[in-house]
Amino acid sequence: MPLGIGLHILVALFFAVHAVRQGRQLYWLIILFSFPLLGSIVYFAVVFLPHSRIERQARLAGRAIGRSLDPGRDVREAQRAFDLTPTAHNQMRLAGALLDAGQPAQAVAQFDACLAGPFAGDPEVLLGAARAKLAHGDAAGAAGLLAPLQAKQPGFRAEEVGLALGRAYLASGRQEEAGAQLENVAERFGSVETRVELALWALANGKEALAQRELKEIEHARRHMTKYTRGLYQDLFKRLDAAVSGKGSPA
Repeated sequence: MPLGIGLHILVALFFAVHAVRQGRQLYWLIILFSFPLLGSIVYFAVVFLPHSRIERQARLAGRAIGRSLDPGRDVREAQRAFDLTPTAHNQMRLAGALLDAGQPAQAVAQFDACLAGPFAGDPEVLLGAARAKLAHGDAAGAAGLLAPLQAKQPGFRAEEVGLALGRAYLASGRQEEAGAQLENVAERFGSVETRVELALWALANGKEALAQRELKEIEHARRHMTKYTRGLYQDLFKRLDAAVSGKGSPA
């Protein structure tokens, strides 16, 4: 088998494994193995990159920079678009902008309107509404949206949904369910954010072996981070350091 064709198949196989683990539709496997090169390119652009941690971190960093330069721009632009054309899409955009701007009460109102409209079952709407409710202190309401979403669409933003659901369970006082959710998502994805949340849960619930395992992994990752990357996780690390030293609450 020529080397080029072999590499194409290996790449397609990698994406096929990713598709299966993420619960993607069967047609992606057909595309990947019927057209290994083209299928891999399409899968990377349409599925892999938009849901990767790299893209998510870049998106969050870009938003942070934009907010620091003009804090109210996103909300103003989203509000203007919704006032001109009050579509469900523009309302979702406005709700997301309000949430990112630290206005959870207003975001909840907009997301609730979306949940009563034609996009009530849209997973992006459900995830956004759950985040807004959690930020506004309605952890039970957030869990009530996230648990069915995870069960019905396990391939949709699995890490983000699992982490949000774990946090909702924590805020609701459902410690055992929170621990199971956080441990599952940490083992599945192994990101710094999921490991920190699991370590915080383990420390708060007396799971010493689990806490030490996660703290070891987190410390290894911290040593190899750039200054910029550490800055992205600054708030998480402050919470973790406070919990480890016993000077603050991990919640």
